[in-house]
Amino acid sequence: MRRTDEGRPFSLELGVQLHASGSCLVRLGHTHVLCAASLEEKVPGWMKGRGSGWLTAEYGMLPAATNTRSDREAARGKQQGRTVEIQRLIGRSLRQAVDLAALGERTLTVDCDVLNADGGTRCAAITGAWVATALALRSKGLEAALLRQVAAVSVGIVETGEGRRGMVLDLEYEEDHLAAVDCNLVAARPVGGGDLDVVEFQGTGEARPFSRAEAAGLLDLGLTGCEALMEAQRKALP
Repeated sequence: MRRTDEGRPFSLELGVQLHASGSCLVRLGHTHVLCAASLEEKVPGWMKGRGSGWLTAEYGMLPAATNTRSDREAARGKQQGRTVEIQRLIGRSLRQAVDLAALGERTLTVDCDVLNADGGTRCAAITGAWVATALALRSKGLEAALLRQVAAVSVGIVETGEGRRGMVLDLEYEEDHLAAVDCNLVAARPVGGGDLDVVEFQGTGEARPFSRAEAAGLLDLGLTGCEALMEAQRKALP
């Protein structure tokens, strides 16, 4: 059994989709997400003539990603609120990584498709999507547009009837299900190195409120986890 301050096994497989500008398959324990970045020589109509680019993200779960099959959202005719929330989070996070002015009038679209879900899908998607983004920019000679490295991880306070486990890094589904407090942290640092900064910190008291001291402890634990993920990102990139 892993320690509560230890993340799940993590790996990145690059170049999974042949026709994407950059792609990778991220494995975080039993959570697996395919991330692909596509760079197009155009921008949305509302951005034309500004000399700046745009980055957007799409997220989805394949029907058999969980233990009970779910319908494709296209079959329902609309996206669920959770899906919209997550893809907005991915887009916001990655826009912190890219200098949109240096991108020029191009659009970078990042698709994140969950193959297997066991907790932390949005965090795995962000971490893998950054790698796909870096590869896409590199393939077009736009490395200078990559400003920051971005990674994300979940943290929480897990309490069970068998006793208090305390703060846990990188919650799998069963841990997330039992968590009294559930948080997601997105962090960034300059590509050339430097301090780790917070992009987004989402925290929810699921079973009870949590104190300021607990929030600080969760933030510190999450930053430690993001540090380890960033090291893995750097090692994966050729």
